[in-house]
Amino acid sequence: MAETKDDVLEKFGSLCTPLGTISGKSMFGGFGVFCDGLMFALITGQGELYLKSDDENRPKHERAGLEKHGRMPYYRAPEDALTGWRVLKPWASAAYLAARRAPAKPETKRK
Repeated sequence: MAETKDDVLEKFGSLCTPLGTISGKSMFGGFGVFCDGLMFALITGQGELYLKSDDENRPKHERAGLEKHGRMPYYRAPEDALTGWRVLKPWASAAYLAARRAPAKPETKRK
């Protein structure tokens, strides 16, 4: 599933409009998708969408046979996830909730 970051941001916008502000930024050769500053999805340089996972939603990803993104806590979105909001909503909502449950990263001191 190769998507452009603009296509993905547009589709996620309908998820997070009631929850918060969607934004994105280039990182690690790909693109991070954020809702209210929390990264809950990423798009690889090849246009593959991955969604945040944790102990609560990981079993669903694994049962669906979705590929994990290296050592990161992100799993590939199902092939049909971006075909319509009805399919995307449960996956995206679960990824956003996983991002909310994740412990905050400590602030790094700048010299």
